[in-house]
Amino acid sequence: QVQLVESGGGSVQPGGSLRLSCTASGRIFTILSINNMGWYRQAPGKQRELVATITSGGVTNYADSVKDRFTISRDNAKNTVYLQMSSLKPEDTAVYYCNIDRMRIPGRWLYDNWGQGTQVTVSS
Repeated sequence: QVQLVESGGGSVQPGGSLRLSCTASGRIFTILSINNMGWYRQAPGKQRELVATITSGGVTNYADSVKDRFTISRDNAKNTVYLQMSSLKPEDTAVYYCNIDRMRIPGRWLYDNWGQGTQVTVSS
């Protein structure tokens, strides 16, 4: 019904930058509103962890490990969330997933929506 499509992952050297994008689109239904959007990541052998979130009003929250290096933003008109990653470290290597905790389509809400994931590899 609704899909989250991520892009922007890839390989980069330590200290480099990448920008991730995630756009929500409805195959059948129009998206009427989106609540919180966020990015999570999962490294091999580790649990998925929160990276950053942003509310519909633009209030942001970051994991301590990425503060001052990553910036989350969103374009409500495009149903898109971005993650600008700078000063990347090898420990940032993971699959990054976007998440929308709640979005409204005609007649109902959709909860806990996830993208397919995009690989980010930081290595020299």
